[in-house]
Amino acid sequence: MDHLDKTDLLILGYLQENGKRSYSEIARYLEVSEGTVRTRINKMLNNGVFEFIIHTNPNKVGLEVQAIIGFSTKLGEQEEIARSLQRFSEVRFVGAFSGRHDLIIQAYFKSNEDLVNFVNKELAQIDGILSADVNVELKQYKDSFSYVIP
Repeated sequence: MDHLDKTDLLILGYLQENGKRSYSEIARYLEVSEGTVRTRINKMLNNGVFEFIIHTNPNKVGLEVQAIIGFSTKLGEQEEIARSLQRFSEVRFVGAFSGRHDLIIQAYFKSNEDLVNFVNKELAQIDGILSADVNVELKQYKDSFSYVIP
């Protein structure tokens, strides 16, 4: 799927507002057939444009501590370290970056003690991590997975 047209973007926008919205409801908004909406959604799903997920509020499921951790890594070991970080259930995001940190992760923990144990026990065992810059979220102003503006 090389190109999303205006209708595709509008469909994505309606789904971002409410992922439980029916195909018939979206079709009414767009003044197209339900089959058109179904076909386009299936095509976008098959092409990996989006996926349906449940976004859980971490605080509501007992994960009170969010940390963003930036890593400096030994040259040539970034890929292997990233693979190691992906294995931890606490880690939600792993990315390679330019700038101050080679890798940055976002991770959630039940408590500050769990975060300290993660850093001092789990991360300390990963060869090639030169330093870890741990930043704990104090207050959240926005948390969104909405990337498409129709």
